[in-house]
Amino acid sequence: MHINQLALKNYRNYEQMQLTFDDKINVIIGENAQGKTNLMEAIYLLAFAKSHRTPRDKELVQWEKEYAKIEGNVSKRNRSFPLEIIISSKGKKAKLNHLEQRRLSDYIGAMNVVMFAPEDLNLVKGSPQIRRRFIDMEIGQIQPTYIYHLVQYQKIVKQRNHLLKNLQRKQQADRTMLQVLTEQLIEHAAFIIEKRFTFLDLLRKWADPIHKGISRGIEQLEINYQGTIEVSEDSNREKITSIYQQRFAGVEEKEIERGTTLVGPHRDDLLFLVNGKDVQTYGSQGQQRTTALSLKLAEIELIYNEVGEYPILLLDDVLSELDDYRQSHLLNTIQGKVQTFVSTTSVDGIKHETLEKAELFHIENGKLVT
Repeated sequence: MHINQLALKNYRNYEQMQLTFDDKINVIIGENAQGKTNLMEAIYLLAFAKSHRTPRDKELVQWEKEYAKIEGNVSKRNRSFPLEIIISSKGKKAKLNHLEQRRLSDYIGAMNVVMFAPEDLNLVKGSPQIRRRFIDMEIGQIQPTYIYHLVQYQKIVKQRNHLLKNLQRKQQADRTMLQVLTEQLIEHAAFIIEKRFTFLDLLRKWADPIHKGISRGIEQLEINYQGTIEVSEDSNREKITSIYQQRFAGVEEKEIERGTTLVGPHRDDLLFLVNGKDVQTYGSQGQQRTTALSLKLAEIELIYNEVGEYPILLLDDVLSELDDYRQSHLLNTIQGKVQTFVSTTSVDGIKHETLEKAELFHIENGKLVT
């Protein structure tokens, strides 16, 4: 799988840009604030119909312009097709093969992308929200129906929290609607948890051997799911539903007292253990970075295993954050099989044959410099 061409219009600091890419390695070179990360973001946006940097779409549209457009031509399973995202004050349109997709779940998965950026090094030591986002985006790529359930779940949590606030303030006394929303929430929550367990089982199979390889065989990586309910990972959806029903019944008074939903996938987390110790709390910076790198490389192999083709890899200013050994391990792993985009201020100091064969793009103030 690879992206052949990318066209931008009124996007961030790009007024107009059209690029044709190599199907192996593409290096985007530029000083800070010139637009190289914007270019990486555009490819990511084309895959997910959302930015990894901001939830506010209007930030993506050039100042005083009515809309922004990102177009790409993608090759997958021996065929090529166009993808298009249009962002305006009226909202966002996502087109696959020139046809507008009404639901995000009908669009996501057409192009598979794995991004590794400096903020992904916070995957281990950052907030639970970062880890939930990681798992949600990756499941969504290989099973788009997950996105539908996740969006519905998030909407119900918002409605339920509003209702709990009203009950807390005694602006409402009848709890019938709360019970209805709770049942709806549980239906989506059980689906989400079941799919997260399945995904983690696959991720472990790839991440631990990769981690062993990077650590020269001296470290073992474990990934545990930390949920707000006590449920084993081999539980089916019916069992998960039953446990959720009991749990919500037990915390109803506390939820009203606090005015918020206390149970569910939106409060769950991942725990990473290296040689049995919590790497977030007790791991060195090197161990934390090795764990993050292992997860990203595992993602690539997992998507290949599930989809049948390697995803596109975006390395946004991350090589400079890795030492020579981890850099080499990363580049050796992807060499010749994954279309890769590397953004950097300079290729000096990155000594690897992969980059010697790369297509170079020099970016300056939102323009391609030849």
